[in-house]
Amino acid sequence: MDPPIRQLLEEREAGFLSSRACLSSQTRGREREEPPCAIRTAFQRDRDRILHSKSFRRLKHKTQVFLSPEGDHYRTRLTHTLEVSQIARTISRALRLNEDLTEAICLGHDLGHTPFGHAGEAILNEIIPGGFRHFEQSLRVVEYLERGGKGLNLTWEVRDGILKHSKGSGAVFNKYDKGRPATLEGQVVRVSDIIAYVNHDLDDAVRSGLIDSSDIPLVFTEVLGGSNSQRIDTLVKDVIYSSLAANLPTISMSPTILQAVLDLRQFLYKTVYALSIPRPEFLKAKKMLSDIYQHVLEHPDQFLTQSKRPEDSLERAAVDFLAGMTDRFAINLYRQLFLPQAWIQL
Repeated sequence: MDPPIRQLLEEREAGFLSSRACLSSQTRGREREEPPCAIRTAFQRDRDRILHSKSFRRLKHKTQVFLSPEGDHYRTRLTHTLEVSQIARTISRALRLNEDLTEAICLGHDLGHTPFGHAGEAILNEIIPGGFRHFEQSLRVVEYLERGGKGLNLTWEVRDGILKHSKGSGAVFNKYDKGRPATLEGQVVRVSDIIAYVNHDLDDAVRSGLIDSSDIPLVFTEVLGGSNSQRIDTLVKDVIYSSLAANLPTISMSPTILQAVLDLRQFLYKTVYALSIPRPEFLKAKKMLSDIYQHVLEHPDQFLTQSKRPEDSLERAAVDFLAGMTDRFAINLYRQLFLPQAWIQL
């Protein structure tokens, strides 16, 4: 009898991938044991579970930077996720790392993002006791919230990569084990995330008219390239060659390129993220989410009967409800709850 296709794939991984790659046959496993698939490796199953989840589908209606943009070509959380995945898979393939693990982490890394992009996360961080961090929420989504509270039961390596993908305004390459993904594949996702967003957020800012292409400092265009595709090409190649030159103890960048990336990120924080939503609109979004949050706490039976787990507090369940909303769902729900409805007497 022929061995399962999965076993052949695992043998192929062991024979081809780098000695520093994470093999699917050597995963630390899942929280709940389950029989292996006959045709897919453990990381392929994780990728598929994330791809078919409700949370993943909602990403198409969640803002990346600009609040509910009308244009068809602005990035959403879904297109951002796909761009991160493409970049990360290119890097992983060149380094002979596990593409399936890389892709699974990529597809799941932003599942916990709020409506209204960066502003939404800042708002929830203000109004919710204990604050809010999207990477922790992403892990919560795959561990508990999907499948009616059962979660997706993903492998340890994918969950680790999702939790540790975010760096905010901090270091891209963290020297401390606590903040660095345990696998090289997770580290690839971490750096691919910033490669994707510093480029596509800059592109969207120019498209929106928030900044002009001439506003981009020459140091960025001279070091990284004059177009979106040139900058991505420069960064991807630098990560690959720098990591190979160091023999892959970690994923790395050359000092000159890394500094340019960090400076570009700071430029975006000052000129794009801080201004992408005018203050009056930010306050409107804050009021909207604050009012919905309080209303959900006061009427939990209307909103939380199916999503709340017995061990969760009411506040925790309300946070899950808000974080899972898309931009348009939040706007429509607010309109339904707090604005007068048209009434015509016949």
